[in-house]
Amino acid sequence: MLFIVITISIVLFVLFLRRYFPVKNVPYENKVEEVQEIIIDIRDYNIFDKNPFKGSINIPVAYIERYHKEIPREKVHLIVHDELEKNIGVRMLREKGIHVISYSVM
Repeated sequence: MLFIVITISIVLFVLFLRRYFPVKNVPYENKVEEVQEIIIDIRDYNIFDKNPFKGSINIPVAYIERYHKEIPREKVHLIVHDELEKNIGVRMLREKGIHVISYSVM
Protein backbone atom coordinates (compact mmCIF):
# COMPACT_ATOMS: atom_id res chain seq x y z
CA MET A 1 0.00 0.00 0.00
CA LEU A 2 2.83 2.39 0.86
CA PHE A 3 4.49 1.62 -2.48
CA ILE A 4 1.34 2.63 -4.38
CA VAL A 5 1.03 5.88 -2.44
CA ILE A 6 4.70 6.75 -3.05
CA THR A 7 4.42 5.91 -6.76
CA ILE A 8 1.30 8.05 -7.21
CA SER A 9 2.95 10.90 -5.29
CA ILE A 10 6.03 10.80 -7.53
CA VAL A 11 3.94 10.77 -10.70
CA LEU A 12 1.86 13.74 -9.51
CA PHE A 13 5.01 15.63 -8.50
CA VAL A 14 6.60 15.11 -11.93
CA LEU A 15 3.41 16.25 -13.68
CA PHE A 16 3.29 19.32 -11.47
CA LEU A 17 6.92 20.20 -12.24
CA ARG A 18 6.45 19.70 -15.97
CA ARG A 19 3.52 22.09 -16.06
CA TYR A 20 4.34 24.83 -13.53
CA PHE A 21 8.12 24.88 -13.03
CA PRO A 22 9.62 27.68 -15.18
CA VAL A 23 11.60 26.79 -18.29
CA LYS A 24 15.18 28.08 -18.23
CA ASN A 25 17.27 29.65 -21.00
CA VAL A 26 14.32 31.06 -22.96
CA PRO A 27 14.46 34.86 -22.68
CA TYR A 28 11.46 37.17 -22.91
CA GLU A 29 11.45 39.33 -26.06
CA ASN A 30 9.30 42.45 -25.80
CA LYS A 31 9.37 43.58 -29.44
CA VAL A 32 8.09 40.75 -31.62
CA GLU A 33 8.39 42.89 -34.77
CA GLU A 34 12.20 42.84 -34.46
CA VAL A 35 12.47 39.06 -34.18
CA GLN A 36 14.25 37.50 -37.18
CA GLU A 37 13.36 33.89 -36.41
CA ILE A 38 10.27 31.93 -37.38
CA ILE A 39 7.36 32.97 -35.16
CA ILE A 40 5.09 30.26 -33.78
CA ASP A 41 1.89 31.39 -32.07
CA ILE A 42 0.77 28.71 -29.60
CA ARG A 43 -2.24 30.59 -28.25
CA ASP A 44 -5.72 29.09 -28.67
CA TYR A 45 -7.57 29.87 -31.88
CA ASN A 46 -10.12 32.14 -30.18
CA ILE A 47 -7.37 34.27 -28.61
CA PHE A 48 -5.35 34.29 -31.84
CA ASP A 49 -8.37 35.55 -33.81
CA LYS A 50 -8.84 38.51 -31.46
CA ASN A 51 -5.19 39.60 -31.64
CA PRO A 52 -3.43 37.96 -34.62
CA PHE A 53 0.23 38.52 -35.40
CA LYS A 54 0.93 38.75 -39.11
CA GLY A 55 3.47 36.27 -40.41
CA SER A 56 3.21 33.81 -37.53
CA ILE A 57 2.29 30.15 -37.71
CA ASN A 58 -0.64 29.43 -35.38
CA ILE A 59 -0.49 25.99 -33.77
CA PRO A 60 -2.22 25.96 -30.37
CA VAL A 61 -0.35 24.19 -27.61
CA ALA A 62 -2.98 21.42 -27.58
CA TYR A 63 -2.15 20.62 -31.23
CA ILE A 64 1.65 20.65 -31.05
CA GLU A 65 1.79 16.88 -30.68
CA ARG A 66 -0.21 16.44 -33.88
CA TYR A 67 1.23 19.21 -36.07
CA HIS A 68 4.84 19.56 -34.91
CA LYS A 69 6.08 18.34 -38.31
CA GLU A 70 4.72 21.53 -39.90
CA ILE A 71 7.10 23.63 -37.80
CA PRO A 72 10.45 24.23 -39.57
CA ARG A 73 13.43 22.74 -37.73
CA GLU A 74 15.05 26.13 -37.23
CA LYS A 75 15.26 28.55 -34.36
CA VAL A 76 11.78 29.75 -33.41
CA HIS A 77 10.20 32.49 -31.34
CA LEU A 78 6.99 31.69 -29.44
CA ILE A 79 3.98 33.91 -28.89
CA VAL A 80 2.09 32.72 -25.81
CA HIS A 81 -0.89 33.85 -23.75
CA ASP A 82 0.66 33.24 -20.31
CA GLU A 83 3.64 31.69 -18.52
CA LEU A 84 1.93 28.33 -18.08
CA GLU A 85 1.41 28.04 -21.84
CA LYS A 86 5.06 28.97 -22.36
CA ASN A 87 6.29 26.25 -19.99
CA ILE A 88 4.22 23.53 -21.65
CA GLY A 89 4.90 24.71 -25.20
CA VAL A 90 8.67 25.06 -24.83
CA ARG A 91 8.98 21.62 -23.25
CA MET A 92 6.86 19.98 -25.96
CA LEU A 93 8.79 21.68 -28.77
CA ARG A 94 12.15 20.79 -27.23
CA GLU A 95 11.07 17.14 -27.09
CA LYS A 96 10.35 17.35 -30.84
CA GLY A 97 13.81 18.79 -31.57
CA ILE A 98 12.74 22.38 -32.17
CA HIS A 99 15.01 25.06 -30.70
CA VAL A 100 13.00 27.83 -28.99
CA ILE A 101 15.19 30.89 -28.53
CA SER A 102 12.72 33.44 -27.12
CA TYR A 103 9.06 34.13 -26.35
CA SER A 104 6.56 36.97 -26.08
CA VAL A 105 3.36 37.20 -24.06
CA MET A 106 0.39 38.72 -25.89
